[in-house]
Amino acid sequence: MNHEVIVKGVRMLKIVKAGVNGLRRLHTSNKRRAAVPPSKKSRTVKTSDAAFRSALDSERTQTRGYSLIHDSHYIYTRDHDQATNAEDALFDMFMNEETGLLAVGKFLAALRTTGLRSNDPRLQEFTDNLKKEHLNSGGHEGVSHETQKLSREQFRRIINPNIVLISRAFRHQFIIPDWPDFTKHIEDSYWKCKSNSEGKVASYIPQLARMNPEYWGVSVCTIDGQRFSIGDTTIPFTLQSCSKPLTYAIALDRLGQEVVHQYVGQEPSGRNFNELVLDYNKKPHNPMINAGAILVGSLLKTLIKPEMTLAEKFDFTMNYFKRLAGGENLGFNNAVFLSEREAADRNYALGFYMREHNCYPDKSNLREIMDFYFQVNLFSIKDIKKCPITEEKVLKPDSVRDVLSLMHSCGMYDYSGQFAFKVGIPAKSGVSGSLLVVIPNVMGICTWSPPLDPLGNSCRGVQFCEELVSEFNFHRYDNMKHATNKKDPRRHKYETKGLSIVNLLFSAGSGDVTAMRRHRLSGMDMTLSDYDGRTALHLAACEGHLNCVKFLIEQCAVPYDPADRWGKKPIDEAKTFGHMDVVEYLNNYMQARKTETEAEEKKNKNNSNNNNNNNNESNTENTDSQKVAETARRLPLP
Repeated sequence: MNHEVIVKGVRMLKIVKAGVNGLRRLHTSNKRRAAVPPSKKSRTVKTSDAAFRSALDSERTQTRGYSLIHDSHYIYTRDHDQATNAEDALFDMFMNEETGLLAVGKFLAALRTTGLRSNDPRLQEFTDNLKKEHLNSGGHEGVSHETQKLSREQFRRIINPNIVLISRAFRHQFIIPDWPDFTKHIEDSYWKCKSNSEGKVASYIPQLARMNPEYWGVSVCTIDGQRFSIGDTTIPFTLQSCSKPLTYAIALDRLGQEVVHQYVGQEPSGRNFNELVLDYNKKPHNPMINAGAILVGSLLKTLIKPEMTLAEKFDFTMNYFKRLAGGENLGFNNAVFLSEREAADRNYALGFYMREHNCYPDKSNLREIMDFYFQVNLFSIKDIKKCPITEEKVLKPDSVRDVLSLMHSCGMYDYSGQFAFKVGIPAKSGVSGSLLVVIPNVMGICTWSPPLDPLGNSCRGVQFCEELVSEFNFHRYDNMKHATNKKDPRRHKYETKGLSIVNLLFSAGSGDVTAMRRHRLSGMDMTLSDYDGRTALHLAACEGHLNCVKFLIEQCAVPYDPADRWGKKPIDEAKTFGHMDVVEYLNNYMQARKTETEAEEKKNKNNSNNNNNNNNESNTENTDSQKVAETARRLPLP
């Protein structure tokens, strides 16, 4: 039998659809087996089994890195006790069968495929415990703690503080359950946009003009802290206008919506981002253009902690930005600050124009306001893959809502309307080539590429967003139910009972105990059967996988004698195909169960007899008491 053909067959079986035809391809019915002569059946089974196992081993070698994600299912509980029970299941999943030890490097690699990073602040205790265990067991400081191998007790002790988060990761309870599949699409979009050579680097700020137009990076962070980065994500760049929604959010959080919008409007301007114009109320149109951002800066400087000096207010704002960035360090690019301030004639003109129309709060110092505006724009992100994952509530929900509303309608300069129509998600661009994108209640995305289009937006960043919504139903007005041409990465890969059955039966039939442990860990019902009533135990028994049979009976507590629609039980399957070790194990188990049942029945019978005797004695005592009472009642009083 051709080895390549069998490999392809194994791959097809992994994705076989639920239904009569799909399940019949997975295993043969008893009727068809009975029609095969014993001698021919034996030769056929041995030949196909050897070829199938060879192909399966080859396929496992190629896909082992991703099988953890692709073969698992979602769980129905987040209870801590349930998570604690997962410690042994996780150890068994990654344990080396020969040594009985777990390789830390292999475990961390699998954890990364779920979207969690080893430097995640929520895993700090787990990481610290690994390092301590490494040193306590004689490891050297110069050697990575990821090289160590752990026993079951060591693993339990190390993972216990963060077991809830880690078990959620492996049970696919995060917002994007199939993280490798999602990031594959992100990579495809990244490389598609990489070839985009349109646009020019901003030249009106000399320092920005020196940026390499080939720089291109993308970072993603979901609401559950799943992270992914690709491209030039370690090159420092300044926020520029991407700081505007952040300063606006701080002002809203500290002063409230009513106070802030006494000074700045909420409407798209329909004009260039730095044009010398105010709305009909003589206010800046919105906080996402230069005039509005300068005015928001004046509110931060004058109304919030007015006793602070300019240096103290800088630190105050920088601390806010750090908290928003999950505690990561932000930089400040002084060279770009000086360069921008020297070339800021238009911004100074806007500042004086607004002062002419009394736009600022009382006691505002225009020079300090302008310096503060430039400084905030020039906060420098050193590594865009560090995302907010501390779960600290830095901003109020109402403030976030208002910021996203204006990002949606005003965040992309004069392209805002078209962007809202084509892409339909809140975003804010900056002249450094940065682009902040928010998919509400799902994830945040940052892209960076210096070449800009004529409207001041990153060419690659805009294209990436368009590619994203063409693939996924992230547009705010996509039909979640009937948009069949788009994927929803929030949906679990296996959401039908039929596919769950196929996946479970295939694991049992191929003897993949590791996959079966994952199914159990994910909360799957291990007693599921196909349309013929055949369970995972039937398939494991007929294929002679004793380890699977033991796992199903001893650890999953499945019934040992389920009958299919022809009345065949697992032990009958094992006898038919000559797997006597399985037959012996099932017979011994049945005898042990029979003995236990008889002992239990005898115990219950004795308890029942004792209860009856006690009741009879109690009834006799009650009768005697009643007779005495009746006699006493009839006696005459003295």
